Amino acid sequence: MLSDRKIVVVTRKTRLQELKEKYCTLGQAKFYLEHLGESFSDYEEESTLYSNSVTKAVGFLKTVSRVQQLERSVLSTYLFSPDDVIVVIGQDGLVANTLKYLNGQPVIAVNPIPSLYDGQLLPFLGDELEEVLLQTLSHSINSKSIAMAEVNTNIGQTLLAVNDLFIGPKSHTSARYLLTVDNHQEEQSSSGVIISTGLGSTGWFRSIITGASGIVDEPVNHHLKNGFSWDSEFLYYSVREPFPSANTQCDKIFGKITNHSKFSMSSKMAENGVIFSDGIEQDSLEFNAGTIANISISSRVGNLIVGH
Repeated sequence: MLSDRKIVVVTRKTRLQELKEKYCTLGQAKFYLEHLGESFSDYEEESTLYSNSVTKAVGFLKTVSRVQQLERSVLSTYLFSPDDVIVVIGQDGLVANTLKYLNGQPVIAVNPIPSLYDGQLLPFLGDELEEVLLQTLSHSINSKSIAMAEVNTNIGQTLLAVNDLFIGPKSHTSARYLLTVDNHQEEQSSSGVIISTGLGSTGWFRSIITGASGIVDEPVNHHLKNGFSWDSEFLYYSVREPFPSANTQCDKIFGKITNHSKFSMSSKMAENGVIFSDGIEQDSLEFNAGTIANISISSRVGNLIVGH
């Protein structure tokens, strides 16, 4: 063994594995796909390439140190050690989902199928893993800090977000809440509020900017159209589809949240209010009447290895 530091390999189920679980057998999954005109071989190929990539990576990593394999669904229950080295093999979303359960541990993100995955957060290929890991262990490689958003409620619940937080209704209904921005308060009705980090600013946040710009008569060259830095010490909030009425206002529908500002939302909904992060609705908090959500930049920082 070259190192005493444990290596945690994070993976996710392939689409084929998820279909097999849903339909019980591969035969039934194949019938379902082909009945809808889908190519079963595409799913098989993707699953094979991914499994081979994981097997090869784990085989090498076991020659270096102890290895613990984790599937995405158990991330929220796993206790990471401060000196763990994390290797994520998957798509961008898996990297983002992993980062919010860490606190500064280095993350090496590997693109297992570069022909299928763009990999904005996957800087390395499988063949580069050996060199990158050894450089990570010797602290001779560059990393990038990633700021996170954090929500804390008045009933003691906490949730982190690497890309964005969504606060609003579970379904396609209107959310009612009291919005507080610094010393300004107003009751709002909307389809929810999105709070974006620098990492998330090229995703959901960018679609909001693009959509809003497309509504006006003249094209708008918004200064945030290409997002903002991953390590930015601020967030942006965006109110979706705000509705003005005799009882609701729309003065504060877009703005910056810093370490020196206050941003909170108090639910006015009897039921179906929710807070979730990074598009994962299963890992969520309730946001019903009486719940106050305070949003800030987290003291936790992601640490993504990016190379030289």
